[in-house]
Amino acid sequence: MEPGEYLEAAVRDVLTAASSTVDDQVGYAALLLAVTGALDEADRLVEQWLARAERPVTALAPDPVRARAWAMLFEARGGRPAWAEGLSPLDLDAEERAHAVSLRRPVSDLEGVLPPGPVAEVVKHVAPTRPDRVRGALADGDLARWAELAGPRPDVATLAATRALAPALVAGADPLGLRDWAPACAGALVAALHERYPPDLGTWPELIGSIMRLRETGTAPPPASEAAIRSAELRLGVELPAEHREFLRTCDGLPADVVFPRLLGTAELRVEGGVVVLSEPAVLLLSAGHVVEVDPVLGTTVHPSFRAALVKHAALLAQAG
Repeated sequence: MEPGEYLEAAVRDVLTAASSTVDDQVGYAALLLAVTGALDEADRLVEQWLARAERPVTALAPDPVRARAWAMLFEARGGRPAWAEGLSPLDLDAEERAHAVSLRRPVSDLEGVLPPGPVAEVVKHVAPTRPDRVRGALADGDLARWAELAGPRPDVATLAATRALAPALVAGADPLGLRDWAPACAGALVAALHERYPPDLGTWPELIGSIMRLRETGTAPPPASEAAIRSAELRLGVELPAEHREFLRTCDGLPADVVFPRLLGTAELRVEGGVVVLSEPAVLLLSAGHVVEVDPVLGTTVHPSFRAALVKHAALLAQAG
C-alpha cells in the first residue's frame, strides 16, 4: 500500500464525491487506522464525520463483514466507544463461525477477470476454483503473509473481522507498518471533512467561544470599547472592515496557540509598508480589504475576510486535536 497515493485519493473523494462514497472512504480509513492500533485516531475521524456529515453511524457498517469487523475490534479493546452506540450488537460466536467459513471459501480462477454481470456470475461458478491465498493467510493467523499479499487497497474489514487476530491488532501489531502515518491520515481526512461540511460557527461570540473550546486552554481577552476601536483607526489612518470591528468588540485580540499567531488588540495594531499588521509575528496582514496570510513553508494565502481566516483556524484546531 502506498500511503501517499491512498490518502490523496481519499481526501479528494471526501471533498468532491457523493455522500455514499464519503461514507465508504471514512469507514475504510477508520478500520485502516484501527488495525494499525491507532484507535484514538480512528475514533477522532469517526466522531468528526458524525458531527460534520450528520450521517447515521450504521453507514460505517453497510455489509456483514464491516459490521463483524467493528464488533470484533470492540471486543478486543474491551468495550464500545461512545460513537458506536448506534451499531447493533452481534452474536460474536456465530459471527466467528461464519467468518471462518468465508476465509476458507474457494474462489474461481476467473473471479475478477470478466466484467461484472450475469455472464461473469455463470462462468465463475463453472470455472476451476482455488483457495484464496489472502484470506487463507488470515485463517492461518499469518499477519506477515497477509500483508505481503494484501495488495494496494488491503481488505482491512476481513482482517479486523478475524476474531483471533483482533486483540493483536488493537495491541499494535500493525501488519501494514502504518502506525507513524496514522495521525497524518486522520488529520488530513478530518480537515477535508471540515472543508466539505464547514461548521456553522454563528455569531462572533460563538466563533470565538468555539475556538477557545478547541484550544482547551485559557480564555479570550475582554472586548474593546468603541472608543478604543475608533482611536486605533485614527492612529492607523484606515477604517477597519466591519467584521474586524466585530471581532474587536468580541475580544480585544487573541493569544497565540499551536496553529495560529497572536492576534493584536486595538492598542497594538500597526501599519507597515502600507498594510495593517494584524498579528505577532506579522504573518496576518490587512490589504485592500483582504486578509493575507504569509507562511514561510506553505506560501501566501489570501482569505476573503478576517472571519474566513478564523474559520480556517478553527478547522486546523479540530484537525490538530
